[in-house]
Amino acid sequence: MRCCLRLIAVELILLAAPLAALAGPPKPLVFEISYSKELSASPMDGHILLIISKGDMPVAAGFGVQEGIETQQAFGVDVDAWQPGTAARVDASTLGYPLESVRQLVPGEYSVRAVLNVYETFHLGNGRVVKLPPDKGEGQHWQTKPGNFLSAPQKLHLDPEASGTIRVTLDHKIPALEEELAEVDSVLDWRPIAHPASVDDNKWERHVHMRSELLSKFWGRPTEISAVVLVPDGWDEHPDARYPVLISEDHYHRHFFPGFRTTPPDPAGEERERRVQQSGWRFFQDWTSGRLPRVLIVMPQHANPYFDDSYAVNSENLGPYGDAIMHELLPMIEKKFHGLGQGWARAVYGGSTGGWETLAAQVFYPDEINGAWAGCPDPIDFRSYGPVNIYEDKNAYFREGPFMKVPLPEKRKTNGIIDTTMEMENRHELVLGTHGRSGEQWDIWQAVFGPMGDDGYPKAIWDKRTGEIDKSVADYWREHSDLTFIMKRDWATLGPKLAGKLNFAVGDMDTWYLNNAVHLAESVLTDPKLFPPANATFKYGPLQPHCYQGIALNAPAIERSNELQMRIGEMVKHIEDTAPAGSDVKSWKY
Repeated sequence: MRCCLRLIAVELILLAAPLAALAGPPKPLVFEISYSKELSASPMDGHILLIISKGDMPVAAGFGVQEGIETQQAFGVDVDAWQPGTAARVDASTLGYPLESVRQLVPGEYSVRAVLNVYETFHLGNGRVVKLPPDKGEGQHWQTKPGNFLSAPQKLHLDPEASGTIRVTLDHKIPALEEELAEVDSVLDWRPIAHPASVDDNKWERHVHMRSELLSKFWGRPTEISAVVLVPDGWDEHPDARYPVLISEDHYHRHFFPGFRTTPPDPAGEERERRVQQSGWRFFQDWTSGRLPRVLIVMPQHANPYFDDSYAVNSENLGPYGDAIMHELLPMIEKKFHGLGQGWARAVYGGSTGGWETLAAQVFYPDEINGAWAGCPDPIDFRSYGPVNIYEDKNAYFREGPFMKVPLPEKRKTNGIIDTTMEMENRHELVLGTHGRSGEQWDIWQAVFGPMGDDGYPKAIWDKRTGEIDKSVADYWREHSDLTFIMKRDWATLGPKLAGKLNFAVGDMDTWYLNNAVHLAESVLTDPKLFPPANATFKYGPLQPHCYQGIALNAPAIERSNELQMRIGEMVKHIEDTAPAGSDVKSWKY
C-alpha cells in the first residue's frame, strides 16, 4: 500500500511540472482600465485615477485620497483621444501617491476603484488650446462631477510581484446634480458632497447669475459668474432704502449662504455639529430681528476649470475674474437689490482663500472698497510661501546643508507635529492632475499668481518632482501677486487709499504656516518710515490653527456664535465713520 501511494505521489508531481511550466513564472502587477461604447462611443480626454484602499473603499469625498497619513493610495494617468475598449495601463512606471509605484504595495487584501475626470477642449481667447475639467455646478470636485466615469469597487488580493494583469472597467457615470439623491446613492453607494444645479430663493437668500462678457472672451466660450445674496429683514417692504454692501469672500457655496441657518440645531446631532448649527441659528435670529445693521451681504461664486474659486483677481491663467466681479457682477447686484453702489459703502471680509481675496480686492481696487477684514489669509508675502521663500530658497521641498538634507513641512498640528511634507503634498497634486490640473491648493496658487506657459497651462513655480524653484517665475509672482511687496512698492499712491482700512487675524500655529506671511506684512505696514501710516490692525491667536479670525476656535459657543455678527458691526461702523459728507446713511436704518 505504501508503495502504491509513493507511485501516485510521483505521478502527481510529474503531472504538475508541465502544467507549472505552461503557466510560466509569476507576472508583476499591472492594471488595465477601459470603458465601453455604452458610456461613450466617442474618444475621451481626461485623467484616470486608480484608487487603492486597505479594507473597504472610503465613501468620503475623494474616496480617501487626501493630504496626510490617513490617505489612500492613488495612481494617475492622462488620456488623450482614449478609445472605448482600449486599455490604459497603470504599471510599475506610473507615478503614485503616497507610494510612488505599485511595486511598493505590500501583498494583501485591497479595494480598487477607478475614476475618469473628463476634460474638455478650451480654445482660449489668446489662441491657446488647452484641455481642462470644466466645472459643472459641483464646485470643481472630480469625485462628484456630473459625467465623470466610475468603476464599481472591487475587493482583490494584490501582490506586486505575482498578481499579473487586473482589468478594471469604468461602467457608469456620475449623474447630473439635479437627480434625486436616492438615485445617486444607489449608483455610487455613497452620498456625495455636491451642490444642486438649481436652487430656490427664500425670503433672505437670493441667487443671481449672469453671463460675463469679460470671462467669455477669455475662455472662448459662454462663461457665467454668480453670487448668493443675503438681504436684510424688511427688504421687500422698504423699496426706497439703499444699502451698504459687505462682500463675503469664500469657497464655492452656490446653493446656500454658509453659517446662516433658518432652523434650530438638531438636538440629536453631535456636539461639534450642534455648535456649528447653533452659530448659524444665532446669526439668522440676529439678522432677522433688527439686532444687526441692515446691509446686503454678497458672496460671489466663481468656480472655474482649475479650482472652486478664482481668487477674485485678474490673472493670466484664469482670466479677468477681478474685473468681472467688480465691474460686471457687483453693479448688477447693487442695482437689483438696492445697494448704494459707491466705494465708500462697500467692505470685504473672508478667511483662508477668502482672506487672501479680501486683501487683494482692497489692494487692487482701492477706490471701490472701503475696508478689508482678512482672516487667516493664504500667503500674502511670498518670502513665506508656506515654509518656502521663493526668492531666496533654491528648492521648495528640502533645506540642504553640506552633509544634510531635511524635508520641509507642509502641514502641522498646533503641537508642532507634522502631518505631511511639501514634496508629498505636491506629488499628491501631480497624481491628481498634470499641468496644474489637480484642482488642489498649490496648483491653483500657481495658476493665479503666475504666468501662462507656452503650452497654455500655468508655468510652474517649481519642478513638481524635484522642487527646484524657477527664479524667473518667482520674479513674475513678486511683481504681480505678492501683496505685501505690491503695497510697499506702490505705497506712495496706495497708502492714502489703504490707510485705516486693513485688518488682519491669524492663528500663530496656523496649520499651513500662513501666520509667518502675516508677520512679514506687519513688519512692512508698521514701519515708522511708512507715510501715511497704514494704521492696520493685527490679531494673533496663540496656539490657534487655521481659520482663526479673531476668536479662538475652542472659545465658548456664545462667543463663536457672535463672531460674524461682531465683524458686521465693526465693518458697518467703519463705513459710517468714513462716509463722505452728504452720503445716505439713513435710508437703510428703518
